[in-house]
Amino acid sequence: MYAIVEIAGHQYKVEKDQLIYVNRLKEDEGAKVSFDRVLLLDDNGNVSVGAPAIGGAQVTAKVEKHLKGDKVIVFKKKRRKGYRKKNGFRAYLTELRIESIVASGAKPAKAAAPKKEEAPKKEAPKKESAPKKAEGGDKLTKIEGIGPKISEILTNAGVATFADLAAADVEKLKEILAEAGNRYKAFDPTTWPQQAALAADGKWDELKELQDNLDGGRAN
Repeated sequence: MYAIVEIAGHQYKVEKDQLIYVNRLKEDEGAKVSFDRVLLLDDNGNVSVGAPAIGGAQVTAKVEKHLKGDKVIVFKKKRRKGYRKKNGFRAYLTELRIESIVASGAKPAKAAAPKKEEAPKKEAPKKESAPKKAEGGDKLTKIEGIGPKISEILTNAGVATFADLAAADVEKLKEILAEAGNRYKAFDPTTWPQQAALAADGKWDELKELQDNLDGGRAN
């Protein structure tokens, strides 16, 4: 027996004991999950087709682990424009083991409850971020060699203030840039902690004097 089932917005052909990879699910590793959007069932040649789903049919699976997919390179180019852009992408996936396929009589999967809980979770970060903007938080772009995009990358990695950057390890900063894509690996963060320490202490004149001797964040 095999089934065509919709999981996380995509359709998969599944059989019992099969391992499949789907878009990242919220359930923890080892949890059991059920999917009742079964679009087609083939039971030894006896084919049933839903409209769009088959009532009472259900696929049950176990979450084996969460992982990242293979890296995909996205390259964009415009002829005669001198425009080239190269980025890397790795999808967040969940490995599922299909445990059973039920043709009829299954209870509907309770998928609506998590969706209702998503609304307050999404609103919470917005309420917390508002005071930070109002306070006029540290602008990492004041550091020589850091532009708006790198500032965003560092903030997402937990380096959001001058004090955070001053205490950061240079090798860790290089790892953050490397994970963001090949185009950022060329940036040299060696002087960023030193600059951030001066900015955190309000020593703007000393910072300017230091930056006058830098080229793109690197010492001349």
